[in-house]
Amino acid sequence: MQQVTASIQVSTQGRQLYDISAEVAAHVKRSGFQTGLLTLYIQHTSASLLINENYDQDVLVDMEAFFNRLVPDGDPLFVHTVEGPDDMPAHIRSALTQTHLAIPVLNGQLALGTWQGVFLYEHRHVPSQRKVLLHIFGE
Repeated sequence: MQQVTASIQVSTQGRQLYDISAEVAAHVKRSGFQTGLLTLYIQHTSASLLINENYDQDVLVDMEAFFNRLVPDGDPLFVHTVEGPDDMPAHIRSALTQTHLAIPVLNGQLALGTWQGVFLYEHRHVPSQRKVLLHIFGE
């Protein structure tokens, strides 16, 4: 067994889901591994990683509508508002989703389902530079 590490920089333009599947898949292909496990980890507390549907864009719209209802910006409950009304909601959204993913690698490819994609979910309204670490363990 061998391992490879890499990172992906994602420039976000504000709150939304960004499909990073192609870039992640390219790193898996470059690794040369036919079988293994990919771990993704985002180094931020106001963005997260998701596996979700990548076919119908309405799914992404509905995800954001749900989170807007669940964790509204500017809720008077929140004390931590140093960076604005979306600051604490971004941290809560991150805690409710995931900061890491584990995806099997089979036959040299990500073992995602037919309609699955890998997404970076930006929870802040301001543009940001996000870093995702990749660790592939395999052969």
